[in-house]
Amino acid sequence: MGQCNMTKGYIHSFQSMGTLDGPGVRFLVFMQGCPLRCGYCHNPDTWHRNTYTYCESPEQVFDRIRKYKQYFGENGGVTVSGGEALLQPVFVKELFALCKKHGIHTCLDTSGCIINENVLDLLTLTDMVLLDIKFTDKRLYELYTKADMDIVMDFLSILEKRNIRTWVRHVLVPECNDSKEQLLRLKVLLAGYTYIEKVEFLPFRKICEEKYQTLHLEFPFAKFREGNQKDVERANAVFAS
Repeated sequence: MGQCNMTKGYIHSFQSMGTLDGPGVRFLVFMQGCPLRCGYCHNPDTWHRNTYTYCESPEQVFDRIRKYKQYFGENGGVTVSGGEALLQPVFVKELFALCKKHGIHTCLDTSGCIINENVLDLLTLTDMVLLDIKFTDKRLYELYTKADMDIVMDFLSILEKRNIRTWVRHVLVPECNDSKEQLLRLKVLLAGYTYIEKVEFLPFRKICEEKYQTLHLEFPFAKFREGNQKDVERANAVFAS
């Protein structure tokens, strides 16, 4: 595979009519490359940047997006996800600039694990963030994701200071991060953030196991059972208490 020019984006895939990653109907751009190694990661094929599927300029990606603008309505738009989109903040910023110029809502789906000047510049063109807060304990955060929880919480504080609409996502892994104590700790962590519009609990799934087998990788969370709707309902009840 050839080298992707750094002025372009390393991209894993596109989805033209998404409804689960932000409000309304959305065009999804999944960036290639991620510095984390989450135990429940569904997309290990996005980890390494040199295994990208597409190498495109912001203009080329926007040409894909503009064909679907009529379907976005008042609430839809573009969501850039990953991998980890914050690894390529200059590219995403240029793409978001084109979207804003044409009146298209911009959303960033991220773990919030990187903060630098380019990331801060990107946030000036970001209408909304889906922030994945994976654990509520600093030790578990590092153990199961290789990320620094303090950076994630600093990122959340930046979103608050910049008045950026935020949805927090939390994957529920039974008998790992779903205890009442951990859920109440999450509630405390998020208290006082006025720009968090909702907290969304997602059940842990194992549909990714075939990918791990294909890539000859061990699935770290194979030992945990899958989550279900009852787990989500219980988490919502605890969080609302």
